[in-house]
Amino acid sequence: MSESSVSVVKVIRCIVCPTGCQIKVISKDSEISFEGYACKRGLEYAEQEYYEPKRILTTTIRVEDGFLPLIPVRSNIPILKDKLRDALNEVAQIEVKAPIKMGDILIENILELDVNIIASRDLAKI
Repeated sequence: MSESSVSVVKVIRCIVCPTGCQIKVISKDSEISFEGYACKRGLEYAEQEYYEPKRILTTTIRVEDGFLPLIPVRSNIPILKDKLRDALNEVAQIEVKAPIKMGDILIENILELDVNIIASRDLAKI
C-alpha cells in the first residue's frame, strides 16, 4: 500500500468577519478540503476564493466636457479575476459625456458578463 500524499495548496485569509481565519486548502489524493474556518460563511468564502476568485473592478473613465477629465468608476458586482485585465482594456477605450450622476451605468454588460460599470461620484458639465 502506498501512503497518500497530503499537501497544503493555498492559505486563504477570510475577510467575512473580524476573526480573519486562516483557512488552509488541503489536497489529499487529488481531493480538495478546507481546514481552519470558524463558521459556514468562512467556508463559503474560501471555496469561492479558491475555485472562482472575484474582485470589484475600480478604475477611471475619461470624460468629455466634464468639470474633471476623469471620473472614478466601479463594477456593480465582482468580476472573475481572470477577466479583470480584459475589462480594464475595454474601459480604457471609453469616453463618456458629462454631466454624470453617481450610480449612472456608464458601460452596460461589459464583456457580456452581466456586470455594469457605474459612476462612483457626480460630475458636472463645464
